[in-house]
Amino acid sequence: MLYRRVFQFFIIYFLFISGLMLLKYCLGLSDYVIPALSGMFQTLIAEYSQYSFATLNTMTVTVIGQVVSVIMAFVIGITGRQSTWFGSFIKVAAYNIQAYPIVALAPILFILLGDGFLTRLLIAAMICYFPVLLSVLGIVSKPVEDIEHFYRVTGRMRWQLEVKIRIFENLSQLTTVITGSATLAMAGTIVGEFIAADAGIGYRIRIALYQSDLAKVLIALFLIGITIAVYQALLELLGIAIKRAWTGR
Repeated sequence: MLYRRVFQFFIIYFLFISGLMLLKYCLGLSDYVIPALSGMFQTLIAEYSQYSFATLNTMTVTVIGQVVSVIMAFVIGITGRQSTWFGSFIKVAAYNIQAYPIVALAPILFILLGDGFLTRLLIAAMICYFPVLLSVLGIVSKPVEDIEHFYRVTGRMRWQLEVKIRIFENLSQLTTVITGSATLAMAGTIVGEFIAADAGIGYRIRIALYQSDLAKVLIALFLIGITIAVYQALLELLGIAIKRAWTGR
């Protein structure tokens, strides 16, 4: 699975670079507009170490932000699953927060918290959590009648067991959503770094754009893509391991 993810990314990146090269030579664009392959390779050699550390910095924030967003989604989803006034209030509050564009909220966070780790973490978590929340709400709000009926009849049903049954029956769906949300978490972190940060690959992309250095941007995109591909593959493997441990096979 890991090798498949990485191989698929290489194909996508190769097609992207091939399209750029086709555009460059068909329109006769200079190396200043679209760098040649030799220029990209030289930039990769020169910037690999610095950009790799920047990508790992961003990835650290991404992972922590995704964990925070998943915890938030489960807490809000489990709390708001009931059709009560409080459950409805929780869901409405969560929806309203998501209604504000993160680009509009990000400057406020930077003003209040500065341009450090915490601000990037909050932005990553805010962008990532909403799709996970919708899935969790849909899963924990929908009864699994065939299984839950038995526990209700025998008087053994508790809310913890109810949630556990519904999550287990939809574990594959949850794994898919959480794996997909990793991309949003990475995007949120990069957005925060691009707006006003002093570290991370988004910060490096911002500097490269100010320098009009497309080669550095392409190298950054390569490192982002390969990193997120590996991370998503690991999440899928973790989901499979959890399901096997849960089912005992």
